[in-house]
Parts: sequence; structure tokens; C-alpha cells
Amino acid sequence: MAKIFQVSARAGMTRVVEPVARGLLRAGVSPNAVTVTGTVGVLVGALGFGARGHLVAGALIVTVFALTDLLDGTMARMSGGSTRFGAFLDSSMDRIADSAVFGAVAYWLASQHDHSGVAAALLCLAAGGLVSYVKARAEGLGMTCNVGIAERTERLLIVGVGGLLTGLGVDPALEIALWLLAAVSIFTVGQRMAHVYRQAQLVGRE
Repeated sequence: MAKIFQVSARAGMTRVVEPVARGLLRAGVSPNAVTVTGTVGVLVGALGFGARGHLVAGALIVTVFALTDLLDGTMARMSGGSTRFGAFLDSSMDRIADSAVFGAVAYWLASQHDHSGVAAALLCLAAGGLVSYVKARAEGLGMTCNVGIAERTERLLIVGVGGLLTGLGVDPALEIALWLLAAVSIFTVGQRMAHVYRQAQLVGRE
């Protein structure tokens, strides 16, 4: 099944990102520095703004800095490929950023006594962690797992749009986005587990 945001859309983003990546590399900025900067930016947007109820500012800041995921990857490719530490750092920073985003959302919703929204945010946090873990575990066992309807970029954009609309006065948008995200995240976990199962079955027949 295709991802929510198709390959053509990602390719369009890449064409925008590549000139920026080249400029940063020429300036001596490393992909790892961009990875860390992006995470710090997400933390500021989520904890400094989103958790305090400034949803529009928080959503915009998080979205802008979350896009560094495309930037650091492009820079790594242009500079000869990601190092082992670079890949480890990128994955670790992603988990920190995701935890901050959904933790901040859950905190704000709890302050609004929105128990259903809190449950949805915590479910998104858990399911998002599973999406990443299943892929990492499969790759650690020598199998591929680059499938799923909602990867990290899609998940952050969905919650970002929900937060932005709620901040603009569309009150149920964030909770709707969270329940939608929880559903597609759980579905993605199932997709990845099924994909790995099929690979394991084929290996067993060899």
C-alpha cells in the first residue's frame, strides 16, 4: 500500500531541500549538527509553545524543524553516505523529538480536561514507538521493513495540522487528528509485521 504522501511529493521536497543541503555542506555544517539542531527546534516548539497552549506557534515550529529529517539525510547522501554513528544519532534524536511532541500534546489536553484526547495522544506515542521499533528490529535481523502507510514525516504532519487547526479555532481538529494518527500508526505496525513475516517464511523455505 502506498504511503500517505506519495513518492512524487517527497521527490518535490527533495528538489527544494538539495540546494539548501549543498549550501550547508559548503559552509562546513555537518549532517549530525543539523540532526541535533532539528531536534532542539522540535523540543522548543513542543515544550516551549505547544505544552503551554500556543498551538499555532508550536505546530509551525515543530513542522519546520521536523523537515530537517529530509535535510540531514540529503546532506549525508551528498557527503558520501551516512556513518554508523550518524544513523544512530538520527534515530535517537527522532525518538526524543517524537516523545516531546506527543508528551506536550498529552500535557496540554490534560490541562483542558480532555481525557479522550489524552488517551489518543498516549496511544500515538506508544504506536509511533512500535512503528520505529518493528523496523529497527527487522533490519537488525537482516530483513527489510521499509513499508507502511504512515512513517515519521506523515505522523508529525498529521498532528501538526490538527494542532494548527485547533489553535485557529477548530476545536475538535487536534483530537480527530490524534485518533486518525493512532489508527494509521497501528495499521502501519501490522503492515510491517506482515511484511517481515512473509520474508521470514521465504527464508525458512530456502
